[in-house]
Amino acid sequence: MLKFPIYMDYHATTPVDRRALDEMLPYFTESFGNAASRTHAFGWTAEAAVGVARERIASLINASRPEEIIFTSGATESDNLAIKGVAEFYQEKGKHIITTRIEHKAILDSCKRLEKQGFEVTYLDVTKEGFVTPEALKAAIRPDTILCSVMLANNEVGTVQPIAQLGAICREHGVLFHTDAVQGIGRVDFDVEAMNVDLASITSHKMYGPKGVGALYVRRSKPRVRLTALMDGGGHERGYRSGTLNVPGIVGFGKAAELAKAEWREEAARVTALRDRLHSKLTTALDEVFVNGPWPAVAPDGTLLRLPNNLNISFAYVEGESILMSLKTLSVSSGSACTSASLEPSYVLRALGIEEELAHTSIRYGLGRFSTVEEVDYAAETTIASIRRLRDLSPLYEMAKEGIDLKSIAWTGH
Repeated sequence: MLKFPIYMDYHATTPVDRRALDEMLPYFTESFGNAASRTHAFGWTAEAAVGVARERIASLINASRPEEIIFTSGATESDNLAIKGVAEFYQEKGKHIITTRIEHKAILDSCKRLEKQGFEVTYLDVTKEGFVTPEALKAAIRPDTILCSVMLANNEVGTVQPIAQLGAICREHGVLFHTDAVQGIGRVDFDVEAMNVDLASITSHKMYGPKGVGALYVRRSKPRVRLTALMDGGGHERGYRSGTLNVPGIVGFGKAAELAKAEWREEAARVTALRDRLHSKLTTALDEVFVNGPWPAVAPDGTLLRLPNNLNISFAYVEGESILMSLKTLSVSSGSACTSASLEPSYVLRALGIEEELAHTSIRYGLGRFSTVEEVDYAAETTIASIRRLRDLSPLYEMAKEGIDLKSIAWTGH
């Protein structure tokens, strides 16, 4: 039995897994102590629960010790703490930072802020599939480079970066390596030791835990990473992040991490099959359909190139916003962002070299733990019917089918 609207926006957020919620509930009303209260049982119980969660999250990413996990309010804060915290602490060593053009805004805007403070930032270009090449990173590193930040997997087009290769290059040159691992953790293999990652941003709500809680992995040895705190206060989280800990949220986060470690491979295989089913149905029934990001999703040598749950498709000659308006029974997202003055195409799609007209026609389908075959089939049927209907109304599609080169037409306005 289908329940509407059908949720296919798992990149934006995920529902809390009932198993995580069940562990959280006692910490709202029964074991409600402050984890920083060291003088009575309520505080000790809360502190112990936070310790378990820290261990579970450290285990998920293969951190060498639980103390390397610093709890935050979410990935945006983690990204800010990583970028600005490293920049301020190591600025005597250098003021050069490397990142990419397709990072999350929390990274890009943090870098823009640092540029106003005298730091230099190199924004690496990516390939047409969204990859950062090791050669591009090597060429960008300078004697005064202190930090490189490259996301594990892209939230729009699903590109899974060669993090292990990039991390090895940074380690070889003595450059700290940070990754925004939000979209990839729990969906692809991620190991901070094997991949030479020094800092990693994580958030609970992208992996079936509650919103409002996240973490920053900060390596403690070989090398030991130091940060300047963004907030001053009670010295919580080894002085890196002051503020009373969100104990129920952290407990749920920890359980979500435990579930991810135990189940992610099986879940990734199931979701991949659903994603491929959706892709096959859409591309078989419709022409002028283009997948944004790497496709096929797996390289000939078995390397995973794309998130298992991601499908970003452009449907030529139909505006993405029009598609969204016609898909009221589906919760998906568009490749355009509405602003008060204009409708701009996604900066990620533009960075991949996708033409503005095509970027405007993209739809992102994000599948997840609770997606079903029935939902995928319904989404495919609904999308196909919508695209056909909208194209019937589109003179551009008709002209293109007649072989007219639309770029050669001199449009006139009044």
